[in-house]
Amino acid sequence: MEDVPLTHLLPADGALAWVRDGDGIVGWGEAARIETAGDKRFAEASQWWREVSAHAVVRDRVGVPGSGLLAFGSFAFADDSGRTRGREPGSSVLIVPRVVVGRRGGTTWVTTIREEALAPSADVAPTDAPSAPEDAVFTDGSTSGTQWESIVAEAVRRIEAGRLDKVVLARDLVADLAAPLDVRAPLRRLAEAYPNCWTFHVDHLFGATPEMLVRRERGLVTSRVLAGTIRRTGDDARDLALAGSLARSSKDLEEHEYAVRSVADALEPYCSSTNVPETPFVLHLPNVMHLATDVAGVVADHESASARDLAEALHPSAAVGGTPRSVALELIAEIEHLDRGRYAAPVGWIDADGDGEWGIALRSAEYDGARVRLFAGCGIVADSDPEAELAEAQAKLVPVRDALTSA
Repeated sequence: MEDVPLTHLLPADGALAWVRDGDGIVGWGEAARIETAGDKRFAEASQWWREVSAHAVVRDRVGVPGSGLLAFGSFAFADDSGRTRGREPGSSVLIVPRVVVGRRGGTTWVTTIREEALAPSADVAPTDAPSAPEDAVFTDGSTSGTQWESIVAEAVRRIEAGRLDKVVLARDLVADLAAPLDVRAPLRRLAEAYPNCWTFHVDHLFGATPEMLVRRERGLVTSRVLAGTIRRTGDDARDLALAGSLARSSKDLEEHEYAVRSVADALEPYCSSTNVPETPFVLHLPNVMHLATDVAGVVADHESASARDLAEALHPSAAVGGTPRSVALELIAEIEHLDRGRYAAPVGWIDADGDGEWGIALRSAEYDGARVRLFAGCGIVADSDPEAELAEAQAKLVPVRDALTSA
């Protein structure tokens, strides 16, 4: 089992995943679950998890973050998510699986979660190859490309008028397949093609995010901030030059600074100390490059600020909302014409000690049967060009789009 990719252990039903560069955790089955909605979705999930953890008897001989009792989770982006599609707001969820397989630094473990005091060992083995997505047909989602360029232009006008400094706008793309999606197929492809990203699946939401919203591990807090993007060409020399131009771009540096500051400000009340690098580095992914900064801190009170609590405090950062936050969110609600669902919101896991990892659900999609809804977003500032932003959004759709079409 040590040499088998974690995604190859997942069954067809009830799969849960959080994997990066071969390590991570996967799970299946459902021992417990809570769905929450509205502006109390984070608090209700947190209270439920504290109660579950307090009543659990945990026998954990591995003793690393991710072993023992844990829950996978995914939250809605907005308080009213769902209303634009005629259903009740919600879809935020925490799921405690019945079986968890984890791998970390060469150590692999299996956790079995049951109501019974003595649970049988789980049967863990590679599963059959999943069915590949069939005959994907892509169409515009809520807006066409031309309409979305007009939305970006309107956002630039609002910024130039002094109402705000930055706003992040999203667009969606719909894929209709010939048969219901076996999500294990795109998960395997994403994990192989984007090993430096966190490949995830929670309750019909999947993707490969490059952005770690927050990790808490024994009191140490880290957050990877991405803002500022340029598309790769495939030519190494040309891409190196593009990376240099990205690192010098005043537009991208301005966008990145807003995102970093929003994260640092959100973490400050919870941390006794923080470290914010002065300059970003360029993160190279197979299809794009990003300006990136790793913010770190030490939790002031280890018992009170869980990884989920920190994720709530950070959401939405300027990397997915804007600056000032409240004004940006109002503008998104006014002009975006899109229900983001769980796109660009926290996704990840938490254990019984409050440690965990929560990414931002980027490069992601939600699916229902044979229909898949892909998402991408771009940070808009005063110097943004609508045509260039549309091209950037299309580049960000590539990972999931390829995962639905590649042989």
